[in-house]
Amino acid sequence: MDKMRIDKGDWLVVCDGRKALILENLGDEMFPNLHTKEVHEQPNPATSAQGSDAPGRLHAAAGGARSSVEQTDWHDEAERAFLRSLAGRLDTAVSSGETTALTMVASPRALGMIRADYSDVVRKAIQNEVGKDLVKLPVYEIEKQLLMSGAAK
Repeated sequence: MDKMRIDKGDWLVVCDGRKALILENLGDEMFPNLHTKEVHEQPNPATSAQGSDAPGRLHAAAGGARSSVEQTDWHDEAERAFLRSLAGRLDTAVSSGETTALTMVASPRALGMIRADYSDVVRKAIQNEVGKDLVKLPVYEIEKQLLMSGAAK
């Protein structure tokens, strides 16, 4: 597999639904040198800690039938809001010229969530997407896993 290419000044965004690392390559494509540019975190307790109400009930307009309404997954909603905010930050960065190219690294689930919120300029700036959850690793390990081993193309 070919080695992933990330040029000088390109951003590598490593995220999940709670944390995002924006890493900038200060090296070049031959010898990448990733440095942390920004860290975004959101405390996101489990749904059980966020919502304690019992599921609601709906009554049919005619007759005595009732059905329950599924409880809102507050944890999932908080992850979606966090990723929406991150997509907004990336749009600002690309639109203002802070970076011209992005590589997204996230779990497949998080990638699926954030894709819906990409603007057109962000879509054009994305060079690679890698479906791996590496956000808990130190930067040198992320660099090793992705750039040295050629994780994706």
